[in-house]
Amino acid sequence: MSAKGLAALQERIGWKFADQSLLKKALTHSSLAATSKVGDLERLEFLGDRVLGLMTAETLWRKYPKMTEGELAPRFNALVRKETCAKAALAFGLESLIKMSAQEEESGGRRKKAILGDACEALLGALYIDGGLAAAQRAFDLYWAPNLEQLSKRHRDAKTTLQEWSQERGLGPPKYEVVSAEGPAHAPAFTIDVHVSGFKPVRAEGQSKREAQMGAAAAFLVREKVWIDGE
Repeated sequence: MSAKGLAALQERIGWKFADQSLLKKALTHSSLAATSKVGDLERLEFLGDRVLGLMTAETLWRKYPKMTEGELAPRFNALVRKETCAKAALAFGLESLIKMSAQEEESGGRRKKAILGDACEALLGALYIDGGLAAAQRAFDLYWAPNLEQLSKRHRDAKTTLQEWSQERGLGPPKYEVVSAEGPAHAPAFTIDVHVSGFKPVRAEGQSKREAQMGAAAAFLVREKVWIDGE
């Protein structure tokens, strides 16, 4: 978390923090909670999650005036879920700025969606405290607003989409096979194949069974051109 890196981040998001300790706190993982002088990101993440929810709900409400609550809700969930926040964190360049313990970093912490998503939410919380909703809106407008259509299209998760796609074709539900489960308890690694009748299986890895299953389902949907890569 160099001064140069923090300055570049603030330039990217269009907001210079009056209280730099807020920004540093937002980028300090809880694995350093015991030693950090500024504290960690958890309280800011709690706040940022709500700030993101408000901005997202208002944006959807204004953009889709004819949609019912039932139609808006899944799109809202797609826009605020941890995976989307993790993608925003990468777009902002947070992965290289997050402070974490050596053990967490060695276990691949800078690539973990949960950590990236938490840091992104914490950043939104810090922006809100430092400059109000207008400051948080700048970050929202940098990633969520221009990608709103693309992100909200995938308002169902990969496993649900694949199951519906498979059953609509009379192929039955997909089956997920654990190929391997390795690594220490604090950094597990799962490899899972997804099988759909009549198709070659697709394999993916993840740091939890759910993540690996989601990855395999998404890769299958992309391979069969149900989803476009990068959606």
